[in-house]
Amino acid sequence: MSTSPTTSSSSTTTTGIPGWTTTGNMAVARQYHTASILGNGKVLVTGGSNGSNSLNSAELYDPTTGIWTTTGYMNVARQYHTASILGNGIILVTGGNNGSIYLYSAELYDPTTGIWTTTGNMNYARIFHTAFLLENGNVLVTGGFGRIYLSSAELYDPTTGNWTSTGNMNFAREYHTAAILRNGIVLVTGGYYKSALNSAELYNSTTGIWTITGKMTFARQFHTASILENGNVLVTGGSGSSYLSSAELYDPITSSWTITGNMNVARENHTASILGNGTVLVTGGSGSSYLSSAELYDPTTGSWTSTRNMNFAREYHTASILANGKVLVTGGYNGSNSLNSAELY
Repeated sequence: MSTSPTTSSSSTTTTGIPGWTTTGNMAVARQYHTASILGNGKVLVTGGSNGSNSLNSAELYDPTTGIWTTTGYMNVARQYHTASILGNGIILVTGGNNGSIYLYSAELYDPTTGIWTTTGNMNYARIFHTAFLLENGNVLVTGGFGRIYLSSAELYDPTTGNWTSTGNMNFAREYHTAAILRNGIVLVTGGYYKSALNSAELYNSTTGIWTITGKMTFARQFHTASILENGNVLVTGGSGSSYLSSAELYDPITSSWTITGNMNVARENHTASILGNGTVLVTGGSGSSYLSSAELYDPTTGSWTSTRNMNFAREYHTASILANGKVLVTGGYNGSNSLNSAELY
């Protein structure tokens, strides 16, 4: 289903504290959404919730104008879903829920037409899962929740539109992270199963087998995982028995974790973006309050420095690195309302 484009406000103004600039508002306030950078440099935002209802709307941000335009509607309203960019530039959206029903369904967005088409259903309905594009072009979906906590994993083949089951993880988990290492192995960390987890495991796409690797120092969920330039994985924040400011590094060569500098603010449901200079920008989230704060991790020193606050406190937002090096933050929740605001770092 497609629609005629409409536009949001085109004004791009500098407001608030220096370092962040507001840009055009999205047409729809949303949290629990996804954001994907298309081959043409535009950012596609899909679905989520406006605080009351799940959304099937999608819209595009043009970095050259700062304007949002609506694009085709998804066939199914969904939140807590994933979005993956396939090798051909098509966007694959998987799972989530529509407010009451856990979803098996998946669909594809064609940037050239702005139209969504359904594709094969997953074998398991799931939310709070991860999805990652493998080197062979398939998409690996892991874990999540769908009436039970899931250890299952499955593969989407873009050439057939079909899903096939692959090896189960050693631990059922939701709210976890997945990161693809330089050797093509997928690292899954933490998450939740009855309590926060410190376990980590590795998926080999050649064999379809999961192997347990070193445990994190801290059990954590709602955290982030970022691949640094040296190949190590930086895990930040989240929550276990409390909100976490801690960060730690996974070394794929030794399969071990080491503690690195603590963030200045404990936070979960934040974002982490690797900037062009190799530093990592962490934004927002929640801890003792809803956060507008942002900070930078320097891999060369292992230390964090505060940078300018966002104009709006937000969690459940997205952060996308644009071609011009700026970071686009969209939507989220501020403790009272879903947000339609967007800003640039």
